[in-house]
Amino acid sequence: MALPPPDADSTALVTGASSGIGASIARELAARGHSLTLVARREDRLRELADELSTEHEVRVETIAADLADAAARDALEAKISELGLAVEILVNNAGFGGFGAFADQAREREVGMVRLNVEAVVDLEARFLPSMVERGRGTVINIASVAAYQPLPDNATYAATKAFVLSHGEAVHEELRGTGVTMTTVCPGPVKTEFAEVAGIGGAEDRTPSIVWMTPEQIAAAGVEAAEKGQRAIVPGLLHRAAAVAGQHAPRSVALRLTRGIWNRAR
Repeated sequence: MALPPPDADSTALVTGASSGIGASIARELAARGHSLTLVARREDRLRELADELSTEHEVRVETIAADLADAAARDALEAKISELGLAVEILVNNAGFGGFGAFADQAREREVGMVRLNVEAVVDLEARFLPSMVERGRGTVINIASVAAYQPLPDNATYAATKAFVLSHGEAVHEELRGTGVTMTTVCPGPVKTEFAEVAGIGGAEDRTPSIVWMTPEQIAAAGVEAAEKGQRAIVPGLLHRAAAVAGQHAPRSVALRLTRGIWNRAR
């Protein structure tokens, strides 16, 4: 098993844990006996989830409210974990957001903030906790990317590019970690029934697209944790989405770009 065994002095650090995929992954790990450190901006939701998991699974659950797009907040997060006497042996980089519309029409602060959270925070947290995992000879990183990582997406340009970075970086580091006892798994979901679409500005997209393309956070979490247990490099949950990833990689760009833009426009 690639996941390290539960230990009283270790923790699974899950970012973006207040809802959706992050909360579902926290539940999967707690069910396996892992203590947790839950991180997100919404402290009330973190506490609700912490109460649920500690009661149901009798595991230690810490909560830290933080905006991980802020470098100072990441400094404070690392300091707090050290203060708690915990070693991060599972890191789940799930925090992130998207946006829809032509890049030239988007607010500069939002686009730059997307890169800071979806890319910079992922690399920063890996750089903070991965070396200690390698030194101990055990540990797992689970990065949540997207099926959008497999092709450029007009009207979703920055988001798709950030997820392409996460996938490329994760696959390369996975290979670098071979033989160390530490693994990195990148999970690339398709559309998921979470608050993501509302935050991204396409609320109601689920009602305007075929139900077959949507998966639940629980399905993504189960597939992602199972892939991490097996030490897999990357996974695209769902047969339909795996086919879309292959098509995105190999279809002529002139065709793929027009097709994906049309799909997003219909979703909006």
